[in-house]
Amino acid sequence: MSRFSDFSKGAERRGEFPVVLLAGPTAAGKTSLAIELCARISAEIVNADSMQVYRRMEIGTAKPTLEQRRIVPHHLIDLVDPDEPFDAARYLHFAGPVIEDIRERGKLPLVVGGTGLYMKVLTLGLCPGPASDPEVKRRLIADEKSKGPGQLYSDLLRIDPESAVRIHPNDRQRIIRALDVFYQGGVPLSILQKGHGFKEELLPAIKVFINLEREALYERINRRVDRMIESGLKDEVEGLLAMGYTAELKSMQSLGYRQMAAHIAGAVSIHEAAYQIKRDTRRYAKRQITWFRGDKEFRSFDAGDIEGIYDYIRRAIEEFRT
Repeated sequence: MSRFSDFSKGAERRGEFPVVLLAGPTAAGKTSLAIELCARISAEIVNADSMQVYRRMEIGTAKPTLEQRRIVPHHLIDLVDPDEPFDAARYLHFAGPVIEDIRERGKLPLVVGGTGLYMKVLTLGLCPGPASDPEVKRRLIADEKSKGPGQLYSDLLRIDPESAVRIHPNDRQRIIRALDVFYQGGVPLSILQKGHGFKEELLPAIKVFINLEREALYERINRRVDRMIESGLKDEVEGLLAMGYTAELKSMQSLGYRQMAAHIAGAVSIHEAAYQIKRDTRRYAKRQITWFRGDKEFRSFDAGDIEGIYDYIRRAIEEFRT
């Protein structure tokens, strides 16, 4: 099997469009839309959701059901355990061979999700930087414990304000990574990213972004959270904790799991946990929308405009092949 970078060049020589990206905020209806599109364009789904890579985390990540996965093959789901590290570099490592295999079988890879960084590195590659230094990471974590929550983000605001603006104050992993890069080389991550510029196209793509009117999207988010709780989100989190997956893990700090773990610990009522999940999910959806609107190559559609989306993809594929 050829290297991923070589594959993308080969696909261009064959006149075949390598990949379609279907992005959108959480609860916008990406999964059901993707399944319908696959039936029309002979595609397979490649996950680009940072939480669906974790095993045993089903309800809170809104994974496609087993029935949906029987209808259309889904790739890059259930890759790692909740206590295993996973980042954009590992995503690219897994995604490259999968996409190549789909193409070699004469199918179109349909990359579906709301994790913008995964889609970015898939099409434009990774920004070069030093490998993570475990000693630096340990020192940063110890510093946070001694000085209190928020200390690392304050340090990032001082050292690399441009990165701090892009990183949420609660995104501990990305904060630590940005500080790790600086302390190893003395150069802020934002400067390295500007130098890289994401200018070299690793994999050409048709980019589609779906959205809903704000009130409609928020109502769907609220209903989804209610269904998750009714379907046993508390039991799922209790089971993960019983298996030794602590509430401090990156995976367990994600939406739904963090708030439900706090409820299980007695910190909040179930009603307060549900309220917090809905509120924080709405905030996350807003950040997703901002991210994808920043990429002018994404063509925006109403989530219900199935015919318009299909026609756009079909015409884009035909244009590329000619």
